[in-house]
Amino acid sequence: MARYTGPVCRICRREGMKLFLKGDRCMSSKCAIERRNTRPGQHGQARARKLSGRGVQLREKQKVRRSYGLLERQFKRYFDIALSRPGKTGENLLQLLEMRTDNIVYRLGFADSRAQARQLVTHGHFRVNGRKLDIPSATLKPGDEVTVRENSRNLEYFKTRALMLNTRGVPSWLRLDTTALAGRILAVPTRQDLELPFDEALVVEYYQR
Repeated sequence: MARYTGPVCRICRREGMKLFLKGDRCMSSKCAIERRNTRPGQHGQARARKLSGRGVQLREKQKVRRSYGLLERQFKRYFDIALSRPGKTGENLLQLLEMRTDNIVYRLGFADSRAQARQLVTHGHFRVNGRKLDIPSATLKPGDEVTVRENSRNLEYFKTRALMLNTRGVPSWLRLDTTALAGRILAVPTRQDLELPFDEALVVEYYQR
């Protein structure tokens, strides 16, 4: 699946907020928003024009899409699936995105960012319900168990990660076993479970306009 491979700090600058695309770097003084909170490009420091209603919806859609590391066609496909399901389309969309394999790996603390989680999954470091899974976009469900493969546990990265997991919490809809380097999905997260700085209603309005 295609993905964005350019500089990610300019994405946060374009949206004017931290999207936490580089893990711990986003929490340090090296964060681009902390150092230079202007739009990228030669006209970045120019006075920003007031956005129209359509522009506000577009920017909100871009924030969600870029936070989860998706290109437009893939994101629109998730929206179409969310639209076809009963319930609130915006909440359905966020649930679909949260149940991706790379996002689950990120939420469990095995990676500092979704991009890093995607790379780890692609390289085959995880098993789902005992079977190797190397497709970051695969949708998981409640009851599924994600574990680090036996051979991968001997890597220095996962040895260090195991020590860090004890100091980090996981969302209430997940359960983590730091000793076994395994996590289980307890339920599909509700909107209240997801502390996300997005207004998904604007995303719905953007596509339905």
